[in-house]
Amino acid sequence: MHRFVEGAFAQKFLTGNTYTSLDARVGLFTRLFPSISFYSRLFGGPLRWLCSKAAKGQCDDAAWVHASVWVSDLMERIGCPIEVQGMDAINEVDGPCLFVANHMSTLETFMLPGMIRPRRPVTFVVKKSLTTMPLFGPVMCSRDPIVVGRTNPREDLTAVLEGGLERLKKGISIIVFPQSTRSLVFDQSQFNSIGVKLARKAGVPVVPLALKTDAWGQGRKIKELGPVKPGMPVRYSFAKPMYIQGQGKEEHAAICQHIACYLEGWQQHDGINATVPN
Repeated sequence: MHRFVEGAFAQKFLTGNTYTSLDARVGLFTRLFPSISFYSRLFGGPLRWLCSKAAKGQCDDAAWVHASVWVSDLMERIGCPIEVQGMDAINEVDGPCLFVANHMSTLETFMLPGMIRPRRPVTFVVKKSLTTMPLFGPVMCSRDPIVVGRTNPREDLTAVLEGGLERLKKGISIIVFPQSTRSLVFDQSQFNSIGVKLARKAGVPVVPLALKTDAWGQGRKIKELGPVKPGMPVRYSFAKPMYIQGQGKEEHAAICQHIACYLEGWQQHDGINATVPN
């Protein structure tokens, strides 16, 4: 753990059970052109730095955490406050676990390593396209993710169960987004039980995670490059770990309830970033 806590920057989310952003001063250019300001800083800063590390074979966990925290810092600089609840849950299990979350934008893929990896080893279940993208593809591949095609559910289930068991046995926790695609709304019928099935098979607990990350919206042509909306909060809520009993139907329902309840409250309070870029 000590590799990740040297310097205040890497300690950003090592704040106990919660984290709340301090008020940030947003410059005039960022207020007028938030998306241009954010993406220029993203591509010229953490993404460029991390890709350079990956090209040299130096994209280790410490670099991953550093870049992750850097991205969260950029969100705060453009006026998107971050609130995280329940981080004690990350530490409550001795061995590996599964983090099962809704999937809203690109942002959680960038931010979650900075919260979780300083506390425990972790990787993602990701769709294949993320591993072949220019720039970001080599970075994601360096994290030894579990790759799914999102076209054949049976093949994806096999890949997750086999790849998940392999990584869990190594002590590596897994972040899984059971939705078929990123979405501003939570539709339980589109939220499969793949995380519960893996946790039951491996005998490890599940940590439910609700998130609202639409401050970084989805793009019309390129989903990853959507509009960024200053003032829109970024929110995460981890629930206490749960072990799967029987077939896991009750645990799956509890995960869905956690996500649905928090997301409904957040959306009523914050609204939704439904802006579509021109």
